[in-house]
Amino acid sequence: MNLALVHSRARTGVRAPPVRVEVYLAGGLPSMSIVGLPAAAVREAKDRVRAAIQCAQFEFPARRITINLAPADLPKEGGRFDLAIALGILAASGQIPLQSLNDHEFVGELGLTGELRAVDGVLPAALATAEAGRRLIVPAGNGAEAALASRVEARTARTLLEVCAHLTGRKSLPFAEVVPGVRSGQPDLADVRGQAHARRALEIAAAGGHHMLLVGPPGCGKTLLASRLPGLLPEASEAEALEAAAIASISGRGLDPARWRERPFRAPHHTSSAVALIGGGAQPRPGEVSLAHHGVLFLDELPEWERRALEVLREPLESGVVTVSRAARSAEFPARFQLVAAMNPCPCGWAGDACGRCRCSSESIARYRGRISGPLLDRIDLHVEVARLPPSELRPDAPQGEDTATVRTRVLAARERQVARCGKPNARLGQAETTATCLLSASDHALLERAVDSLQLSARSMHRIMRVARTIADLAGEVSIGTPHLTEAIGLRRAARGLEVQGT
Repeated sequence: MNLALVHSRARTGVRAPPVRVEVYLAGGLPSMSIVGLPAAAVREAKDRVRAAIQCAQFEFPARRITINLAPADLPKEGGRFDLAIALGILAASGQIPLQSLNDHEFVGELGLTGELRAVDGVLPAALATAEAGRRLIVPAGNGAEAALASRVEARTARTLLEVCAHLTGRKSLPFAEVVPGVRSGQPDLADVRGQAHARRALEIAAAGGHHMLLVGPPGCGKTLLASRLPGLLPEASEAEALEAAAIASISGRGLDPARWRERPFRAPHHTSSAVALIGGGAQPRPGEVSLAHHGVLFLDELPEWERRALEVLREPLESGVVTVSRAARSAEFPARFQLVAAMNPCPCGWAGDACGRCRCSSESIARYRGRISGPLLDRIDLHVEVARLPPSELRPDAPQGEDTATVRTRVLAARERQVARCGKPNARLGQAETTATCLLSASDHALLERAVDSLQLSARSMHRIMRVARTIADLAGEVSIGTPHLTEAIGLRRAARGLEVQGT
């Protein structure tokens, strides 16, 4: 038969849409053409495939070869279709059996010697192949990544010749194997001296999944506190870990299969562009907000970021999704991260400190704080003041605070209460869910209304205070929100507001 059909997978965002590689051999002068919206790297597959087939001691047919990558309107990029194209040519020319291709999918780039080389985005392809009910064959370099999709039968090969031997029944390919997990040492919260108020806020943020802003002078421990947050969070579920690993797989930066269950912690530099933060490019790639999916995004020196870069955070903070649109295509990336931001109270960093070192004018402080828009600050639940510690609390023999394991036990208990009640952390409650689960007494409602009026807060901030109060009650093991819980939640919203008033 002169026609063969091979199954493969493209890469579009975090999806892996199916691609049918159709190979037709016709009479006429020997030639080879690829149609179906191929990019330059796909068109160059003609030379790689020809050399690989000949080096594997197969006959390259001296026919007019037409290769169609369907669907025709889906852009095809990279060398991931090389293996499928080579197998299609061999099957159409009768050198391997056609029926052996029906229940397999193939992803991999070919070298001129027939060697199979690793490609990116294999994990999304493996997950999609499992849903389609087929088997997957990938290069040996992608084996550990493909094995993370436990529901798919994935095998690995080093060369084109090994794949052909497997399809003809002469030799079986080895199954893809999961790399044993390795846990990197998480920094311990016990390293943070003093800062009882900030430590308490960090515990509340971890328990409810709340975004947090740390405001304080240089060297007071803001970065130290932020780096301890991932260790307090519950372990990622398999579904969450697979989502985060799939994003890392397509990012072009590589995926470490040994650490795929760890929650990501991303800390981009404040000179990063909006595209680096949110994602984009001619071929859309995920940005830092997506690479922090189900983890923590730490933005230090918040006022030093470009205003445009910060404003793109508004949508993912609310929806947990980023849509990158270009003229030719658009891609959607998940971005359900927990934001921790840090900033100084003024340009010199010492406004409000007892040392009296600040010489910044009220106008310069207002300009400095004006670099962060009100709508962005409105979406951050906890505004925490971090004070400079006295030298006596930094001595080696000074008392240490609670360690990560102790605090994490309380965080896990609070998360379990939230999941049992609504199936998600308090920070992700909708307006109707907030109204139903964050019930206040009449006196507490009046207290909250007075706080909203005096602090000039928005309706969004009001609901966020209620969610934080619900988290504080969960940490205390209380069924209902009490006045102490609400008062503490209001105080955590008022800290940065007080600094603003002091600086003006």
